[in-house]
Amino acid sequence: MTPRIVLMGVAGSGKSSVGAALSARLGIPYRDGDDLHPAANVAKMSRGEPLTDADRAPWLRQVGMALHDGAPLIIGCSALKRAYRDLIRAEAAGPVTFVHLAGSRAVIAARMAARKGHFMPPALLESQFAALEPPGADEDAVTVDIDQPLAALVAEVAAALGPGGGAH
Repeated sequence: MTPRIVLMGVAGSGKSSVGAALSARLGIPYRDGDDLHPAANVAKMSRGEPLTDADRAPWLRQVGMALHDGAPLIIGCSALKRAYRDLIRAEAAGPVTFVHLAGSRAVIAARMAARKGHFMPPALLESQFAALEPPGADEDAVTVDIDQPLAALVAEVAAALGPGGGAH
């Protein structure tokens, strides 16, 4: 089965860093889901305004469509709510493994404060945690703690995904 993986989590959880490193390790292309946001969403978040579900829907459809062709792909997308993950799965028209990059507010706030040039301001972190619905046991998902060195984190994700890059 072709691995189609979504790295999910709140802003600052490391989706881009883990995505690039996991891509190199598994030989599967990585795409940053932030690049699929409509310009209006980026502008809204840049002003410190949280997105609504209506704002997110076109973006989530784009994420799912990026997975639709069936080629192996790792994509970073917050996918904070089950309904968002369900929409991605529906658009992908096939199995998608979600990797939840989980961390404490303190760890993630420190990471967000240290990063430069990203449109998501640290002030929106609380709204991200408020929206977060961790994946349920019935979802094809793996949860990993981000409070570890990147190499160890990527090794843990790769091991959890198994030899073919999909959860088992």
